[in-house]
Amino acid sequence: MKKLKIYFILSCLIAAPVVSAQQTRTEKDLLGEKQIPADAYYGVQTARALENFKLSGVKINHYPGFVEAWAIVKLAAARANTEVGAMKPERLAAIEKATAAIMDGKYHDQFVVDWYQGGAGTSTNMNANEVLANIGLELTGHKKGEYQFLEPHDDLNMSQSTNDSYPTALKVAFILRNDRLIGELQKLVASFRLKGDAFIDIVKMGRTEMQDAVPMTVGQEFHAFAASLEDEIKLLRDAEKYLYAVNMGATAIGTGINVPKGYPEKCAFHLARLTKKPIVPATDMLAATWDQQGFVVYSSALKSLAIKLSKISSDLILLTSGPRAGLAEINLPPLQPGSSIMPGKVNPVVPEVMNIVAFRVIGNDYSVTLAAHSGQLQLNAYEPLAGLAVMESQALLYNTSGLFRTKCVDGITVNERVLSRYMETTVGIVTALNPVLGYEKATELAGEAYKSGKGILEIIREKKILSEAQIKELLDPIKLTNLDKSKYQAKPVSN
Repeated sequence: MKKLKIYFILSCLIAAPVVSAQQTRTEKDLLGEKQIPADAYYGVQTARALENFKLSGVKINHYPGFVEAWAIVKLAAARANTEVGAMKPERLAAIEKATAAIMDGKYHDQFVVDWYQGGAGTSTNMNANEVLANIGLELTGHKKGEYQFLEPHDDLNMSQSTNDSYPTALKVAFILRNDRLIGELQKLVASFRLKGDAFIDIVKMGRTEMQDAVPMTVGQEFHAFAASLEDEIKLLRDAEKYLYAVNMGATAIGTGINVPKGYPEKCAFHLARLTKKPIVPATDMLAATWDQQGFVVYSSALKSLAIKLSKISSDLILLTSGPRAGLAEINLPPLQPGSSIMPGKVNPVVPEVMNIVAFRVIGNDYSVTLAAHSGQLQLNAYEPLAGLAVMESQALLYNTSGLFRTKCVDGITVNERVLSRYMETTVGIVTALNPVLGYEKATELAGEAYKSGKGILEIIREKKILSEAQIKELLDPIKLTNLDKSKYQAKPVSN
């Protein structure tokens, strides 16, 4: 019996699957050696950052545009270094291949450090340096970690510091994503313009301080939404200009230590060619290394856009309120049941989510403000927060603007019967009688209308204050709007 037990145990051991240890390679830095997964394209400094900063779970590859921006910055730097004689052509060739792969959307899964990190972005810069070096090695017939042929510091970080490459990569990412955001906003403007044209002859009451004011048309209201967003597009274009000056060549603090002559100008030149934007070297590299003006200005423009979109969204929520006990002037497309307890309820979910996004963007702008003024002396260590805040704001505004257009604005219709009833009973048109009757008499009529519940036109007819001809001339609602359709004909969308 004992022999049978021993035989059974031995047979289980033989049959059990062999669990092999994960294949690794050894890399070292100033803190010593470390085992890196063999299939990882990142290296030792990225591995340490992964251990140190397990914070948000939001990796830098969450925003592909930022990863692509790193490839652009490293490629521009390598080309500039080659042209000034600091880099060997064969190393440039390897970097060219590596950055092309990144810009093609490959290897993004290797950019793995958390956005929240100490060190002013050093972990992110080294993640980029190590990944690009190992991609370049493999694409030129070498193995990962054979840094004698392409080195993360000596080659990928040549003539650079995190303190110039990190803010430059952020600026490049913002600039390129700004075009995408503006393109989506232009579509939203066009949608509002189309609605403005469709509703141009539908008269309604305008309101100030939520009280009846004077007549307008629904089309005028929607064209005004479009015009206000065109102003935001212009502001985004203007704010982008503050991102064009970069401090590549500043290295550690702006003195340009270890930088060959001519490198800053050539690097900016290549950045301009790669981005098709007028990128230039900063006039004072010391100031540019700690100065956050570009981030602050551009974030402020995003905040302004968020405020505008929130205002428009809140207006739409008011205008669609009801449908029986509110304004109910317009209808938004019904997207989903609005309540788990109230049958038939449909909520304005898209304008609501636009407001939520706007509130987040406004909060992100405050984060940029705090990061910008908190850096000490020759560097701002809080750039990662500013970068994340702006990247998130851009992405949220881009995604939600498209949703707002396709699932809300494009499908808006007007309740003309409701608007007609409001026009018949409103007291607001009494304002048009000021030049004829005087303010005091017009106020008296308004007061009587409010007390009696009658409309102004009804009282005017009862008291025979005006003839029908005068009423038609003075109180024709469409005339009171001062509508000039020529203002809206073939209205171009900002580009």
